[in-house]
Amino acid sequence: MDKAPKSAPASAGEDRKLYESIGGATGVNALVERFYANVLNDPQLAPFFEHARMDRLRRMQREFFAAALGGPVDYSGDHIAHAHHGRGIGRAEFQRFVQHLFDTLAEFRLTENERYAIIERINRYVNEVTGAPAGT
Repeated sequence: MDKAPKSAPASAGEDRKLYESIGGATGVNALVERFYANVLNDPQLAPFFEHARMDRLRRMQREFFAAALGGPVDYSGDHIAHAHHGRGIGRAEFQRFVQHLFDTLAEFRLTENERYAIIERINRYVNEVTGAPAGT
């Protein structure tokens, strides 16, 4: 099982396009900052981050999003399932998290198709985050 997305190979132009569309490293940094500002202001999600080292989390999320969007970055954090194990994150919380991401993506100069493509990539990890068996 992969930890998270690896950076896209050079031939994966479509993958790399998402990373470039959001603004490369600068855009990913802005995305993570805006996104987590929204998540931490959500009374249903904020408790999941009460004891988190936010500097480390933001650094890992910048890597994760850069890699997931086809950027020249490999994610170096824990396996997604391991990092979220035992945190009590269910599908409702995951969906709420993803909705914040979708809302945050609307602040960027992305097409609707690009926003949905980014969400689709994040949704690939629902089972690892929630601890649900694969295929559910």
